[in-house]
Amino acid sequence: MTGRVYSKKMTPAGDIYIVAQNGILLALYMGEADFLEGEEVSSLHLNPSDSLLKKCALQLEEYFDGYRKEFDIPIEPQGTEFQKTVWKELCLIPFGETRSYQDIAVKIGKDKAVRAIGQANRANRLPIIIPCHRVIGKNKSLTGYAGSRTEIKEILLSLEGANYAK
Repeated sequence: MTGRVYSKKMTPAGDIYIVAQNGILLALYMGEADFLEGEEVSSLHLNPSDSLLKKCALQLEEYFDGYRKEFDIPIEPQGTEFQKTVWKELCLIPFGETRSYQDIAVKIGKDKAVRAIGQANRANRLPIIIPCHRVIGKNKSLTGYAGSRTEIKEILLSLEGANYAK
């Protein structure tokens, strides 16, 4: 596979746009607006038969059907060292569990960086794969997902059977 390719997967959380290049998953976009904002679409090629895009779509389907709890898609998240540290910690949150922004800050040794944890979550281009939806407020409330889209976070956490305040 050469060049940037994409496909679209319909899910209970809405359409997810999957973008890859050279055998690496680059991004998952939750909805067309995010996709159009995050990508230079003219430089992409729609290729739903691409093997990595098909594998990712299948694993997303298995996740939404309740059969998959972990993903094994090749990723190389692009971000600052701080963001990568946060994302690595998010990947340690088990399916069906949640952590607070404060919990993550403490875990990475940056106790005062609660807002920065939120910004790192917002910058995550691989939602679901890097499970930023599992990070909630200290009082168990849903806080912003991809900014303010808590309805997506609620769908994902409900699917996983996670405990949060409704």
